[in-house]
Amino acid sequence: MKVALFVPCYVDAFFPEVAIATLELLERLGCEVHYPLEQTCCGQPLAYSGCEAEAAGAEALFVRNFSGFEHIVAPSGSCVHHVREHFAARPGHDDVRRVRGACHDLVDFLHDVLRVREFPWAEFPHTVGLHVGCTSLRKLGQASHSERPDSPAFSKPRALLSAVKGIRFASPQRPDECCGFGGTFSVTEEPVSARMGYDKVLDHGSAGAEYIVSGDMSCLMHQKGCAERMGSPVRFLHIAQVLNGAHG
Repeated sequence: MKVALFVPCYVDAFFPEVAIATLELLERLGCEVHYPLEQTCCGQPLAYSGCEAEAAGAEALFVRNFSGFEHIVAPSGSCVHHVREHFAARPGHDDVRRVRGACHDLVDFLHDVLRVREFPWAEFPHTVGLHVGCTSLRKLGQASHSERPDSPAFSKPRALLSAVKGIRFASPQRPDECCGFGGTFSVTEEPVSARMGYDKVLDHGSAGAEYIVSGDMSCLMHQKGCAERMGSPVRFLHIAQVLNGAHG
């Protein structure tokens, strides 16, 4: 299967190891991975701050870079949601519609498109707290909501991680509560954002989590900073790293 790898700008700048793990994982699973070299930010920070006109250039460049690919995969649910649902660049054009429809978060691509249920090379003998970011949870529908116990329970990232040998799951009291990152919210509302991050790390740590694992490195970036300021021993990994065989 031919796949284009979309690496969000913050992953490229701060967590290149997550991009490498995503590439290696896709290749392990038999994908022919292509990386358009001129890709940049998808425009999400500008658009989510109300600057849609200013984001249009980045969005148009994204479309030029990724046109022609049947599948575009990224290790970031929030960036994928922006591409799929909020692109303002030439919304009536066929190439824009195709790119929007072709873009997948890594978790959805593994679970729903490739339908992977085994990762025989992966072993992670640690207790993890699974964090499903707000966008991945409520916009991409990657898991059921804990506040709706009448709905069938499911979790795509947990289903994938459950195939990893030796892994254990912590049970935080408020698993679906926002960690406080929220993109530019963490800049404009720094005190509130930080307190929410501290609460999230404490909730997972109190439940026995050695690691917090998520498909959204932006959430983990925020929580990692909070944990370091708190002196918490909890560590952080993207789900791609665990599924690719990281040992911690």
